[in-house]
Amino acid sequence: MAKLTKEEIVESLKEMTVVELNDLVKLCEETFGVTAAAPVAGVAVAHEEEEGPAQGPTEVTLTLVKPGQSKVAVIKAVQAITGLGLMDAKKLVDAVPAVIKEKISPVEAEEHKKALVEAGAEVEIK
Repeated sequence: MAKLTKEEIVESLKEMTVVELNDLVKLCEETFGVTAAAPVAGVAVAHEEEEGPAQGPTEVTLTLVKPGQSKVAVIKAVQAITGLGLMDAKKLVDAVPAVIKEKISPVEAEEHKKALVEAGAEVEIK
């Protein structure tokens, strides 16, 4: 089997959905016996200790304001983010403004917002 270059791996990651990336992370954690979140949490705690408490909220709500022109792409993005079935995701998109996810970290909210905006939606983080 040919060895993949780093660039080829990154290109294939860019083509994956959020759900596929999540599955990949879980597989890597199981295969190599590591936890992807542990180093990040340690850095965040060390950073917080140096500069005091973090500014801003620790939990936010991601709200779909408008589905935009490409409603099908937005429905697929909502489906990938929430794990809902196609019909439930469509109902959620049709009921704008609609809460997509609540009580999530600001970082996760920004990732989901990026996916929804790329699909053509207008999104709000509160």
